[in-house]
Amino acid sequence: MTSPIVITGGARRLGLAAARALHGDATPVVITYRSERPALAGLRRDGITTIRADFGDPGGIEAFCDELHARYDALRAIVHNASEWRAEGGDLGDAELLERMYRVHVAAPYLINRRCGGLLRRHGERHGHADIIHLSDYVTATGSGRHIAYAASKAALDNLTLSFATALAPLVKVNAIAPSLLMFNPDDDAAYRERARRKALLEVAPGEAEGVNAIRYLLDSKYLTGKTIALDGGRPLARAS
Repeated sequence: MTSPIVITGGARRLGLAAARALHGDATPVVITYRSERPALAGLRRDGITTIRADFGDPGGIEAFCDELHARYDALRAIVHNASEWRAEGGDLGDAELLERMYRVHVAAPYLINRRCGGLLRRHGERHGHADIIHLSDYVTATGSGRHIAYAASKAALDNLTLSFATALAPLVKVNAIAPSLLMFNPDDDAAYRERARRKALLEVAPGEAEGVNAIRYLLDSKYLTGKTIALDGGRPLARAS
């Protein structure tokens, strides 16, 4: 059996684009989803495996790991893309918000990497290396006045990148991708889009393909681990100017 690439949160946006692209490379792909979405039917028709998992629930993380072990004897890669963009002052209280952000962005990657590290090593033993890719965020370097718990949890994920790169070397490479603006939501108005584009030197929202290209680069690399690729269009330089 060919070892699959696992993409968490693969039913929308970058996760969905990555699942389709990597499956198009003739690579088996497994995605997780939290709730049913229209795109899932097409993924299943194409032969992509879909597994329901709620990483906001501790039991959901463990059940997902159990299912991977039951289905596969090795994994080519895990792309930790599952994420929630929640601000303070919403429907969750501060303590509940902080707990959920850490559950989704820190506990889930930590526990999955720990439980499934052996499956990744097995692929590495057979083929030279396997990969873990964490989807981080530009705000880990700047903080956020409106998404404090979110930014803190993504910063913790950055630290997991360093720790797991050390723990799983040399058979498993562990890297991260930190995007700022890749794509807009359909309901973002023209004024917002213009303001957002101007925050970066390159003044574009490049779309999901830019994230997919970064994932492919990390999967193909034989000599990169413990690093974060910043997909920010030169945004730190624009802020400094």
